[in-house]
Amino acid sequence: MRRRLLIRNGRVVDPAARRDEIADVLLEDGRVAAVGARLEAAGAEVFDATGLVVAPGFIDMHVHLREPGFEHAETIETGSRAAAAGGFTSICAMPNTAPVNDNPTVTRYIIERARRFAVTNVFPIGAITKDSAGEELAAIGSMKAAGAVAISDDGRPVMNARVMRRAMETARSFGLPVIDHCEDLNLSAGGDMNEGVVSVRLGLRGIPSCSEDVMVARDILLAEVTGARLHVAHISSRRSVELVAEAKRRGLPVSCEATPHHIALSEADLVPYDSNYKMKPPLRTACDVATLVQGLAEGVIDAIATDHAPHPGSEKMQEFEQCPFGIIGLETALAIALETLYHTGKVSLMRLVELFTLGPARILNLDRGRLAPGAPGDVTIFDPERVWTYDVTQSFSKSSNTPFHGRTFRGRAVATIVGGAVVWRLEPS
Repeated sequence: MRRRLLIRNGRVVDPAARRDEIADVLLEDGRVAAVGARLEAAGAEVFDATGLVVAPGFIDMHVHLREPGFEHAETIETGSRAAAAGGFTSICAMPNTAPVNDNPTVTRYIIERARRFAVTNVFPIGAITKDSAGEELAAIGSMKAAGAVAISDDGRPVMNARVMRRAMETARSFGLPVIDHCEDLNLSAGGDMNEGVVSVRLGLRGIPSCSEDVMVARDILLAEVTGARLHVAHISSRRSVELVAEAKRRGLPVSCEATPHHIALSEADLVPYDSNYKMKPPLRTACDVATLVQGLAEGVIDAIATDHAPHPGSEKMQEFEQCPFGIIGLETALAIALETLYHTGKVSLMRLVELFTLGPARILNLDRGRLAPGAPGDVTIFDPERVWTYDVTQSFSKSSNTPFHGRTFRGRAVATIVGGAVVWRLEPS
């Protein structure tokens, strides 16, 4: 028996087809069957999307699901439920688990756990080096065969340039992008927040923006030498954006992402000594934030990714100097992007949707991010005008480390559809 879902009268925004119009979307047996006006589908379940935006399923290419090894902070199940509540239909799991995802056994474990417990698609990202120690290459080819869509030692940047060059050469041979957390650990050692006037005033150790810039420059040079596809994770500094822009002008295969918190907050917004504002890269200056926003608008920055990094309260709620870096972000990402980029007139709705869909799909070579007949039936439906207040105590995540608790937003996800099935829907208020 056919499983059919007809999404009626929504504003369909599909960057892949440059479509922005009132239309219907018909999903059959987990795939897109048709997109057009006044579609007929006898016996189909009907979703009335009048007044709502209907977009290809959102993809978050940078998520820490913590499983295996740190299930007290997050699991594949809870992380995917938080993702669905934020409008994401696909999420990519970073490899810093225990054990590290540096071999096909762990890659297959993540895929199998996701198949059993996740409500969204989960795509593993394998490690660059064994145990992410930066010394010996991981089993890159075997991980790809098992299902990995990229490689990264995120959180533990590869400091040895020779190792990174070999990783890029290997990744290129397998057609995988290399995702790097660009940070010179010698320059940032001991730092807790952005280096500058605010860090001096608060008496906190600084992380200079040049610790990011020099590694972005190094990796761009290595990408040029090797021909590998380089993706800069969570870019945060003005100079790094300029370096990526120059690399693109030269035709190099370089891309980058920005996080919602790095475009919504600066170091001036940091609540003194509040560990929920401690992240890496740290919140930068207002000038850096303005450059990120401009980069998103002009196409220098290719995607928005959350860097969802859950930590339990027992670890996160310590002194600022002692607590770990990172915040959760799956359930607030769309709202922050709408409020910061779209409602301010800095980007069009088409461009905003592209940053969550076609952008990451292209980087990772995923057959997703579009609403075309035959494409996977992954759909994100959102209301760009809905006013709501984020209550982290109601989050699907197991952790609550966020600086956005209690903040009122304009715009949020209304329903998330994966493989033609509604996996999350906002309850009527």
